[in-house]
Amino acid sequence: MHTKLTLGERLKDLRIERGCTLEELAAQTGLSKAALGKYETNESGDVSLFAITTLANFYDVTSDYLLGLVENKKHPDAVLADLHLSDEAIEMLKSGRINNRLFCELITHPEFPRLMADMEIYVDGMVSMQIRNLNALLESVRTSIIEKYDPKEDNTLRTLKAAQIDEDKYFAQVITDDVERILRELKQTHGKDSTSASEKDSAETFKKYLERLTQLEGNREEKRARMFCDLAQINYEKLTDEEKRQLLQICKKAEYNNHGISQRGKQGKTQL
Repeated sequence: MHTKLTLGERLKDLRIERGCTLEELAAQTGLSKAALGKYETNESGDVSLFAITTLANFYDVTSDYLLGLVENKKHPDAVLADLHLSDEAIEMLKSGRINNRLFCELITHPEFPRLMADMEIYVDGMVSMQIRNLNALLESVRTSIIEKYDPKEDNTLRTLKAAQIDEDKYFAQVITDDVERILRELKQTHGKDSTSASEKDSAETFKKYLERLTQLEGNREEKRARMFCDLAQINYEKLTDEEKRQLLQICKKAEYNNHGISQRGKQGKTQL
């Protein structure tokens, strides 16, 4: 998933949002279809100021947004105080430690207000008293049954016990369900992103990894150490003896060292 869109990606997204073709866009802006196509594929090099201004006006966004100088389309001068963000929140958003684009998609998702409402109910203890009252009622009924019949954990008592609510566990599940719904839809939305690896690509990468592993010299741990260095772009031969020794010790601790890969129709297990 991209953390920052290019000019071409922004232009293409805006055109798709508007629901028009390149031909229709050309007719409505006076720019050529060929030029517009190159803009969207980042093949045109520098885009003229006239084209930037024309497209920004057409899409009702700022030129700064098209150029990637800001991430907001229509609010370049938003007053920070109106957002009610703490200093810590602002520092986090500016730090680059999180994917701000994904964060924006999360908080603008239709299900996000529900997630926030459920979190607020739990954090502020808005229903804690009601849950305690319900549990107290169930306990009272259970006590009455015991005093009247003196049963030994029959189905009625087990049902009443199961009906009692653990507030922490209940809201943990509610909030988890909220988050899973949002993440599932975001994942589907980005399923065709150019940076999302397909199952075919992953399988091909693993196949190449296995082929490379069998070609390397040394024992099992040495092969894995060399493969790790290849992936990390480290020259294994330039490591000191002590560095190699430490790396081999780490490889020996790998969980899969002690597990074989079963093969249908063969006796025993095979290890890399």
